Amino acid sequence: MKKQVFAVVSSLALATSIALPASAAGNHPGTPTQQTYNSSGFTDHEQLGKKLQQLEKSSQGLVEVNVAGQSNKGLDIYQARVGSGDRVILIESEIHGNEKTGTEAILNLLSYLGSSNSPQAKKIREEVTLVTLPKMNPDASELDRRGNAMSWEEVIEDFPQLEGAAGPTWNHYYDRSLQGDDYTSQPGFDVNRDFNPDLDYVPQAEDVPGSSSEPGWYLTPEAQTVRDVYKELQEEFGKVDVFVDLHHQGLYYVDGTSEPVTLSLSGQFVPDPSSKAGEKYSEYAGNYNYDFSRQLNLAAYDALQEMGNSPFDNITLYSQGLDLPGTALGSFALNGSGTVLFEVTGQTQSMGQKKKGMLVKAVETGLTGIIEGVADGSVEELDAERYEEIPETSYSPGL
Repeated sequence: MKKQVFAVVSSLALATSIALPASAAGNHPGTPTQQTYNSSGFTDHEQLGKKLQQLEKSSQGLVEVNVAGQSNKGLDIYQARVGSGDRVILIESEIHGNEKTGTEAILNLLSYLGSSNSPQAKKIREEVTLVTLPKMNPDASELDRRGNAMSWEEVIEDFPQLEGAAGPTWNHYYDRSLQGDDYTSQPGFDVNRDFNPDLDYVPQAEDVPGSSSEPGWYLTPEAQTVRDVYKELQEEFGKVDVFVDLHHQGLYYVDGTSEPVTLSLSGQFVPDPSSKAGEKYSEYAGNYNYDFSRQLNLAAYDALQEMGNSPFDNITLYSQGLDLPGTALGSFALNGSGTVLFEVTGQTQSMGQKKKGMLVKAVETGLTGIIEGVADGSVEELDAERYEEIPETSYSPGL
């Protein structure tokens, strides 16, 4: 029997545009190549605070909202939580501030779970604790850009032991334009390269500038906030069962075809610590559960396949064989969480509101598959090897 999916509970006015890369060869997940976004019509930071307050009130407390931390510029980073189950799902959106469809999907899910008395909603609330960070990089979101707003000088103020280091770190944008944004007058970091599998790591000068295949530092208050939420959930529940990160990507194709990808999924961000390639992560070998990550991705993939028809049928695997311990996904996978990356294709204004709403629904549908699968335990019955059968992403059409 096909599972039901959550209804879209509000009408979304969405608008975004992306100047797509001529070639994306060599990109890592989320790495921009000549991409620019216009995100008018999405929920901004002030609106998010009001919507979350309304959800908390209308749900009569089923949705719990609090401030998890502050951005570098002092904006609140909101956390919204629903459910009381033993299995914990942590979802974040807008770690890159111009990648916004995930935020709208999260708000829809919170509204449904906070208001519905259906057996499905009750089951989820009983079995799962869903914790969300709907806009975890608000400075970047308000600037409508990828990176946060933080200079290397501010880092030195916070971490004086880095004075004289060979900095700044490799993920710091300064003296440059990226995606049409000016990082010369207002530098910032790619926050999704600022994570470290050692959740108690303290920045050291010898670890600067680092690289994409090395852990990050928790220099930014945004990454620190996510880390702290993760650690608090570990203390409360013993572990964070699932971590999902919601992103956007450029225009890619289903491998061997000229069909543009709607959404890419992935559960692999570091090599298996028990393998030769992952020897440097051997201390985490007892935590890492790649099969569970693959099952979670399959739960999302299957839910999207059940929807049928474009845009729900062009779902692919993002780049595999990655070694990105500085991402939240890589760090939390090594700490025992099943991990899922969502990369929604870039959409242009010419696609119209209906198309954009369908892309939000695609994220919502995939998340539904994961949440339901965890709630009823069916995700663990999936054949993890089927993950390898998901079509791959190609950087150019297969003509």
